[in-house]
Amino acid sequence: MLSSTLTRFSGRNSISSGIGLINTLMPTTRRSTRVAHHDVEPPTKKTKGNDAHTIATNGAAANLDPSHHTEHTDSTSSNQAKTVKWKGKGKAKESEVDSSAFLERVDSQWLVGAHVSAAKGVENAIINAASIGANAFALFLKSQRKWTSPPLTDTSIAEFKKRMKEYRYTSKMVLPHGSYLINLGNPDADKREKSYTCFVDDLKRCQELGLELYNFHPGSTVGQATTKESLAFIAECINRAHKETEGVTAVLENMAGAGNIIGSDFSHLAGIIELVEDKSRVGVCIDTCHTFAAGYDIRTKEGWNNTMKAFDEMIGLKYLRGMHLNDSKTDYNSKKDRHENIGLGYLGLPAFNHILSDPRTQGIPLILETPSFEQPAEVWGKEIEVLQLMCGQHTHSPSQAEESGLDFGGFVSQIKSAVKDAEKNGKGPKGKAQKTKGSGGKRKRGNAAQDDEGDDDDDGSDC
Repeated sequence: MLSSTLTRFSGRNSISSGIGLINTLMPTTRRSTRVAHHDVEPPTKKTKGNDAHTIATNGAAANLDPSHHTEHTDSTSSNQAKTVKWKGKGKAKESEVDSSAFLERVDSQWLVGAHVSAAKGVENAIINAASIGANAFALFLKSQRKWTSPPLTDTSIAEFKKRMKEYRYTSKMVLPHGSYLINLGNPDADKREKSYTCFVDDLKRCQELGLELYNFHPGSTVGQATTKESLAFIAECINRAHKETEGVTAVLENMAGAGNIIGSDFSHLAGIIELVEDKSRVGVCIDTCHTFAAGYDIRTKEGWNNTMKAFDEMIGLKYLRGMHLNDSKTDYNSKKDRHENIGLGYLGLPAFNHILSDPRTQGIPLILETPSFEQPAEVWGKEIEVLQLMCGQHTHSPSQAEESGLDFGGFVSQIKSAVKDAEKNGKGPKGKAQKTKGSGGKRKRGNAAQDDEGDDDDDGSDC
């Protein structure tokens, strides 16, 4: 059976038992797996409104939503399998990590993971990734809604590198996400310089941590420049940043295409790359939701292959350095960036089977940015399990899927059940898929009134 391909790195013998154990270990008394935290301040209170994410200060990385639709838990989340015990202002008591509750990791050439929390220190992202069975992960290196943040501490840097080795992650498995404030395409020189300072700071953080990839949104014309002009501004900033840093690749993300946003057409990304001097240090991250919303129909095997052919002809497959795996709350060519859990949106589960059956997507980080409802083990753990079961399984129709042992309907039911339970038991999603009082736990889908700051629909005019 396909499940026999699972190789235990640590933890129980199955996803379900691992999740059950996590729930057992996580009572309200906070007796749970413990993670080391160093030289950080206690977390601030959560913010209100659409930007409803914990913003930690004084050296703590922000626990914020990477796609404006996902929920990253803070260190006290009941399912993050860890506890923080503060020992005075600015310091935390070091504690041990118990990996017995970690979900299984699959030995696979397709590196599936999620954008996990880095609250209370970037080193904790590694624990959070390993705990959900991720073979890759993304994180924020600092608050992505602040222009400046305290530098990484020597302790955090050392602990990050130590844990990378301990939990068998390499730099090619990690795809840090940049600040939403950055707009390198802004024609306003002062605003662009402010973005550049934030941008190059992120690259330097990657360099300090020994990471080789850095994913960011290209930017916007803000309606005051031509696309060609903004592409040149972006490339100029990348060239400057390359001269100030070493070994880090700037990974451009394709976008959904709302308003003045750059990156929805592959030609935009190709235009930037053409102007980059050191092409060995520039790449592209394909977001499945953005791709579909921008007008590339990847629902079928034929559609996926046509899209990859267009990518290769316009940009070049050698520049593909990562992917974001997200279903879409909105239909084809909507130009809206609305992430949905895998198999529950307009893309559907078969679309991801095509992607995870394609050798061209091997060896790069494949990152979930779907709603977790602050229960990453239950939701992301289940999505990762399903996606890994599909890896390498070439199917073209439901009948072929059945013959190969893939039950798309059953997989979708499992994910739907996990999401339903998480909505019921969790704190609710933040951003687009948030619960509201009187909603009965139902999610609002694609409500324009809930647009977040920094969303793909935002033209970046203030950045």
